[in-house]
Amino acid sequence: MSSETSPANCRGWAARDPSGVLSPIEFHRRAVANDDVSIKITHCGVCYADVIWTRNVLGDCKYPVVPGHEIVGTVQEVGANVEHLKVGDDVAVGTCVNSCRDCEYCNEGNEICCVNGSVHTYNAVDKDGTITKGGYSSSIVIHQRYCFKIPKTLPKHLAAPLLCAGITVYSPMVRHNMDQPGKSLGVIGLGGLGHMAVLFGKAFGLKVTVLSTSISKKDEALNLLGADNFVLSSDEQQMKAIAKSLDFIIDTASGDHAFDPYMSLLKTFGSYVLVGFPSEVKFRTGSLLFGLNTISGSKGGGSTIIREMLEFCATNKLYPKVEIIPIQYANEAIERLIKKDVKYRFVIDIENSLN
Repeated sequence: MSSETSPANCRGWAARDPSGVLSPIEFHRRAVANDDVSIKITHCGVCYADVIWTRNVLGDCKYPVVPGHEIVGTVQEVGANVEHLKVGDDVAVGTCVNSCRDCEYCNEGNEICCVNGSVHTYNAVDKDGTITKGGYSSSIVIHQRYCFKIPKTLPKHLAAPLLCAGITVYSPMVRHNMDQPGKSLGVIGLGGLGHMAVLFGKAFGLKVTVLSTSISKKDEALNLLGADNFVLSSDEQQMKAIAKSLDFIIDTASGDHAFDPYMSLLKTFGSYVLVGFPSEVKFRTGSLLFGLNTISGSKGGGSTIIREMLEFCATNKLYPKVEIIPIQYANEAIERLIKKDVKYRFVIDIENSLN
């Protein structure tokens, strides 16, 4: 172990302007301090957030941007105070790499809700004033609190999408009691998040209905992912046929869409959770009041729920569906992601392609 080491060169791929085009870059990671862990990155998932923050969609990009917040790798060095991790451990890093560690939310292991602001894994200003850089890189140094040991029965490369796509749906499903066997769940959208919601729903023992505007999703929903029912949401007759039949809905769709047709599918006291990112949420008051329904939003999850999810996935052999790619294919992968041409998550093989 070491209390402090000299910064090491790190290789990665970065966007340098709003075109979002990624190309090789070299930069320095910080020294390993007493509570830090240095990780040799082996894989990194590709998330739609990587589109947003390489192309300056929100106008806050701090170029060069090294994206990637679905990170897995192997511990290569630990600080003097690190006890629960050791060199050689397989670990994961998600969307948060720092927080105040002292507010009510941090104290309950929900660091992404930190009162003083959590620090995103990339394109964020860290506590020392440096700009964070993500997992499209050869290594990362972070505080041990935001580093999670991967259970031995969970294949490392399949753990990567769990750190964003997985936890984004797992966390609200558990929080809103969508883990009650025998009850019914509707999943809107069948992308990276939606397919994980289906897998979690089935593992929880729910009757799962996939709601999609694309009939081409039917076969994969039923036969690949094991959903119990598929409904073409643009077909009014199909939607009417399942009116007031769902206990829960989890909405993963980020495109703008009407909410009233979906709200009509909830039973009395039903719960609707939005994890997608449409530009607005609009529905008739009656859709909410007359059914005594609940609607809420959610994002990611903190350290407590992430550890729980990783153990759940390992125990239940619940694995994301992924396409492994080399780093050199990252630009093409992002273009395909925009076109929704992926089943269901790209994972970059950093270890074998980033030279």
